[in-house]
Amino acid sequence: MPDRLDLRLRSLTKRYGRTAAVADVDLAIERGRTLALLGPSGCGKSTLLRLIAGLERPDSGTITLAGTDITNLPAQKRAFGVVFQDFALFPHLDVARNVAFGLVEQRRQRAAIAARVAGLLDLVGLAGLGTRRVHQLSGGQQQRVALARALAPEPPVLLLDEPLSNLDENLRQSLAGEIREVLDRVDSYAVYVTHDQVEAFSIAEQVAVMRAGAIRQVGTRDELLDQPRDAWVARFLGHENVWEGEKASRVAEWAGVLLEEGEALLLRSDQVSLLEGEAGRGAVEASVTRVEQRGLQWHLDLAIARWATSVRWNGFAREFSASPAVGDTFMLAVPRRAWRRLAADRAVGRGGGRPRAMASGGRTSDRG
Repeated sequence: MPDRLDLRLRSLTKRYGRTAAVADVDLAIERGRTLALLGPSGCGKSTLLRLIAGLERPDSGTITLAGTDITNLPAQKRAFGVVFQDFALFPHLDVARNVAFGLVEQRRQRAAIAARVAGLLDLVGLAGLGTRRVHQLSGGQQQRVALARALAPEPPVLLLDEPLSNLDENLRQSLAGEIREVLDRVDSYAVYVTHDQVEAFSIAEQVAVMRAGAIRQVGTRDELLDQPRDAWVARFLGHENVWEGEKASRVAEWAGVLLEEGEALLLRSDQVSLLEGEAGRGAVEASVTRVEQRGLQWHLDLAIARWATSVRWNGFAREFSASPAVGDTFMLAVPRRAWRRLAADRAVGRGGGRPRAMASGGRTSDRG
């Protein structure tokens, strides 16, 4: 069967007392592809990574690698590569010897070690820095050393736990692209933990969104942003115009969208536009109640009397003849393609059933 080549988690659960840190998780991760575990702090993503690494034992469920059950295999026998957020480098060793550490443990030939280290330093952009001490490196360079050291023994699985969280924003953005390039050239399973969606979408082909120990949805960037499975996922991914209950029904009636019971309504703000003057069908009058400018972008809160609610609009100055101000009135043009129906925010407790998701094709399903 094709899935025998996957790193596969089945019904994986880990409890601490009455708290389910990981709850009934199913995931399939393909060799040569990177999966990001994305979610807020405390959602269980690092615990799930530690279960995969063998640093924690699950209370129930199984982990298989290429068809072999490794659920109870100790971490040292899994020989997975792990990169932590604090780098965990050896300060008494230079860069080359840090990278070579796992190769020495494997008792490889000295010439083979030197060649492997040189190749990895070149891969991560540190060629010629092998004799530097760790404390002489920048934070970004130290993280590259940690990545090279994890890759050196050619691990079957590479696990990265918030590796960029201790770096400044600009460095994180540039390193995310570099890590993606490195992982694209490595033929192993890679799991990347982060709370930053920009980082997750920059690095991973597939993203699993976690909440309260459960996988809420798995998919590519386009799949997740275009069709979030519920109101919570939509808001977590940055959609600002999500309505539930009576508000959703009222807006949906105006839009001609038929909502079923328990459904929420999403307006894709990137697919609407603000117009000055008259507008045709599918437009509604909007009054500016708040204005914020961030760099080249404008962020406006718009009160819409017809909907008895407000919306958030983001755009650029080129769309206005003059800078917008509180009290200005525009027409909000809303094409039918801008609306999405999705499940309402179903609170997830720390016990009981959980949504189950597979990383194959971004499909999700619920089980009670």
